[in-house]
Amino acid sequence: MSSLLGAADHALGLAFAMFWEILWALILGFVLSGVVQAVVSKGEMTRLLPDDSPRSLCIASGLGAASSSCSYAAVALARSIFRKGANFTAAMAFQFASTNLVIELGIIMAVLLGWQFTLAEFVGGPLMIVLVAVVFRVLLRRRLVEQARRQADRGVAGRMEGHAEMDMAVTEGSIWSRLRSAKGLTATSHYFVMDWASVWVDIVVGLLIAGALGAWVPERFWQGFFLVDHPLLAKLWGPLVGPLVAVVSFVCSIGNVPLAAVLWNGGISFGGVVAFIFADLIVLPVLDIYRKYYGWRMAGFLLAAFYATMVAAGLIVEFLFGGLGLIPKQRAAKVVEASVTWNYTTVLNLVFLALAAILVIRFLGTGGPAMLKMMGGPPGHAEPDP
Repeated sequence: MSSLLGAADHALGLAFAMFWEILWALILGFVLSGVVQAVVSKGEMTRLLPDDSPRSLCIASGLGAASSSCSYAAVALARSIFRKGANFTAAMAFQFASTNLVIELGIIMAVLLGWQFTLAEFVGGPLMIVLVAVVFRVLLRRRLVEQARRQADRGVAGRMEGHAEMDMAVTEGSIWSRLRSAKGLTATSHYFVMDWASVWVDIVVGLLIAGALGAWVPERFWQGFFLVDHPLLAKLWGPLVGPLVAVVSFVCSIGNVPLAAVLWNGGISFGGVVAFIFADLIVLPVLDIYRKYYGWRMAGFLLAAFYATMVAAGLIVEFLFGGLGLIPKQRAAKVVEASVTWNYTTVLNLVFLALAAILVIRFLGTGGPAMLKMMGGPPGHAEPDP
């Protein structure tokens, strides 16, 4: 019994250590995301995404990067704009950018893994969107898209539809005046709290899984699984197996990053980490939502297309960054024992916790709890108080 308790304590210690290391970065990322969403309206998305042209894909990627990082909200909003007339490929590009090109993901990757991984994410993300567009252009038949639209129009519930439809952006005046206004502060506070509410489960589960794997799985297992004794095979194997690990882990969005840190320390290739992070949109719960939204055939097509392009993007990033000498020589992701000391991390955590408290107080005083109740259900309408 004591050994079991010791093992559990070790795993929880690692999970808490990673949480403490990334807490300030999480808050900063969600604040920046809330600010952007407060001044960028979702109302024009359908009009701006009429086709799969490079212009539409760039706009879709930009709009996605400016929205919530919640995978479920991204998938729900992609269906919403598709139902309203947006091109299907552009809607999928928006969906990918919403979870893999957002500010908070890049910050967390830089803190836990290193700046090279953040750079790889923002190089590989657009690359994967291009690959998806090419695959869709060549292989996706209009008949299948029409079937998917009919299924989408049925409005079968998935998750986070209310959050996906929420649009409180302030559109009058300059960006600076919008942010300084009472409505801008209120919108920022609502997006901040609701984004946290939508992804906290993924973050907690991701930290717990990462802590358990870091504490209980011996390093020699990871080294054998990721073929570290065969350098060339390891570079090819990592992007192939990375998304499969993500699929069965059930963790999506930012919750993937702590687990990616454990896998990197264990020996997965650089491109394998990138492919693993990309795979938040093919985890099992999200695949089930595709089935509900678009039908079995389109869900299967999305799984195959996304997996193939994730692998390809991971391989390209692996050899591109390797050729440029940008892959870290040391595997030193921050998976450490729990310890809270008076250092820069603690100072930053206290500063950003104070900022979070201000936003939460604003949220509570402007009708936020009532909106929060509707967030996970069908789309509704509610306006925050100024």
